[in-house]
Amino acid sequence: MLKLIRMTKNGIAYNQNATQIYLDPKRAISRGISFISHAHMDHLHNQNGGTIITSKETREIAKLRGYKIDNFTESHASFSMIDSGHILGSRGLLFDDVFYTGDICTRKRGFLKGAEIPKCKTLITECTFGLPEFVFPKIEDTIKKVNGVISEMYDRGTPVLLLGYELGKAQTLSHLFGHWSPIYYHDSVKRMNDLHRSLGIHLKNAIGHTQAEKKGLLEKKPWVMIAPYMSETTPFIKKMKSKYGAVTISFSGWAQSSKYKFGRRHDYSFPLSDHCGYDDLVDLVKKTMAEKIYTVHGFVNEFATDLCRQGFDAQPLREVSLDDYS
Repeated sequence: MLKLIRMTKNGIAYNQNATQIYLDPKRAISRGISFISHAHMDHLHNQNGGTIITSKETREIAKLRGYKIDNFTESHASFSMIDSGHILGSRGLLFDDVFYTGDICTRKRGFLKGAEIPKCKTLITECTFGLPEFVFPKIEDTIKKVNGVISEMYDRGTPVLLLGYELGKAQTLSHLFGHWSPIYYHDSVKRMNDLHRSLGIHLKNAIGHTQAEKKGLLEKKPWVMIAPYMSETTPFIKKMKSKYGAVTISFSGWAQSSKYKFGRRHDYSFPLSDHCGYDDLVDLVKKTMAEKIYTVHGFVNEFATDLCRQGFDAQPLREVSLDDYS
């Protein structure tokens, strides 16, 4: 029997006998199965066709972000969802000896556990940070350095903005640095944090920036606020700096490399990612014991080439035929 994995305009497609399976499609298909790995905006669309496999957390986060997911299931006889460690509710998918990682992180960060890696014969892995320069520091070292900067700012009476993506990074920051007081959340982060708490994640409760400002609390410095990752030129950041003298600390995997200046455009920037670093990706490949590896999303050519040099059978995912290993 011939199985076909291919990259299409609608995402990664897989034929399982007569059933069409799409992995993180741009739109659900009316017949067949669609898998949604997590609720970041580049993976979300109004999904209401066919059978949809996703986690309940992804469905709830999608709803908060204005997307509707119908006909969803968390369990299916032919598929196993595996926590991918990326954000709350993120999953990889194991089926037919194929493991699709979705966005994945094997490092523990706050309340997020690192992904557990299953064995498979075919691996489809993201490689957002698939270059050797992206080996991230231990999170304990990053926490220590950031706490040192915040402590220095507090001694000066200077408020601090911690900047990370609204979904994922902001909740990690809320967990890691929630011991600082007073702490406030940007309104969008507060909404996301409130949902996380309703889903069983322990995050410190705090008021949003609009309410804090109305009450005059931002005048009483210093304080810490967790806000979405945004440019220094946005009105919000400009206001926080000019009116309150706030210092910005941003968190991004891109801050690990001096080549990518957009990862270092704030007062302080620290490498912290919800994805695997290069060494994590190589370790992931080894643990799966996969006979064939397809790279998607990121440095697909570079990472596949590196894997081939190390003796693996790897290539970027394009339209390919796959022999049945059974």
